[in-house]
Amino acid sequence: MTAIDKAIYSMTGYGKGIAELNGLKVTVELKSVNHRFLDLNIKLPKVFTFAEDILRKTIQGAISRGHIDVYVNYEDTRESKKTLSIDYDLAEQYVLASKQLQEKGIAQNNFFTAELLRMPDVVVQVAKEEDEELLVNLLTSACKAAIENINAMKLREGAMLVKDIRVKIENILTTIPKIQELAPKTLQEYRTKLEERVKEYLKDVPIDEVKLINEVAFYSDKFCTDEEVTRLYTHINHFKSVLDDGGAVGKKLDFIVQEMNRETNTIGSKCNNAQITECVVYMKSEIEKIREQIQNLV
Repeated sequence: MTAIDKAIYSMTGYGKGIAELNGLKVTVELKSVNHRFLDLNIKLPKVFTFAEDILRKTIQGAISRGHIDVYVNYEDTRESKKTLSIDYDLAEQYVLASKQLQEKGIAQNNFFTAELLRMPDVVVQVAKEEDEELLVNLLTSACKAAIENINAMKLREGAMLVKDIRVKIENILTTIPKIQELAPKTLQEYRTKLEERVKEYLKDVPIDEVKLINEVAFYSDKFCTDEEVTRLYTHINHFKSVLDDGGAVGKKLDFIVQEMNRETNTIGSKCNNAQITECVVYMKSEIEKIREQIQNLV
C-alpha cells in the first residue's frame, strides 16, 4: 500500500482552479464541509449549463464524501464577441421601395450603400457561437486544479485530526489499567463493608462465612468488568488498525466509537466506586471528542 493509499482526508476544505485560453478564463471554486454522503451544490453561468453533468462526474471521480458548494465563473475578454449578419432579402426590399418612389417621382434616387446599412434590421449583431469543446476543456481543467488544491488542504487537516485522535486514544489506554487496578479493591471494600454491616446487625451472633462468601461472589459476578474491559481493548485495537490502513475511514471509525462508548458506559454502571467513576467520565469525555473529530473525516 502506498503513502497516498494510506492518506486520510478531512471533509472540510477549500480549493480554487483557473484555466485560460484565447481570451477565455474559467474559474472553479470548491468549498467542502462534512456530510454523510457526497452532496454537490453547483452554481453555473448560463453558458455552461450544458456541461453540468460533466462537471458533476469530474468531482464525483475524485471526492467521495462531503457537502460541496461549486462556484464557476466565466470571463470572455476577446475583442470581438459578436459578428455582423446582413438580411439580404430585407435590403432588396428597401432598394425596390426606393426605385418605386423614384419611378412615381416622389423622391430622387439617392439611396446609397451607407444609407442602406443604416436601415432598421438590415445589419444586426449576432453573438459568436461558443465552442463547446473548448469550454468543456477549460471547465474540466479548472475543476481538476480546484480538486487538487482542496484535496491538499483536506489532507493537511486530516493529518492534524488523526494526530489529535491518536493522542486521545492513548489517553484512554492509559486510563483503563487504573480501572483494572481499582476493581479488585472495590470488591474488597464491598466485602469489608458488608461484613461490618452484618456484624452490626447480628451483634454477638456468629457470621455465616459461607453466606458471606456467596454474597461477595454474587456481587463480584454482577459488577465484574473484565469482559467490558477486554472488549474495549479489542475495539481500540480495531480503531487503531483502521487508522493505520487509512483511506475512507470515517464511517468505520464512527461505528467503532459507538461500541467503545457502550462498553465504557457499562463499566461505569457496574462499578460503584468514586475513583472508577472519575476514570469512566474522563474516558467518555475523550471518546466524545474523538467522535466529534471523526465526523470530519472522509
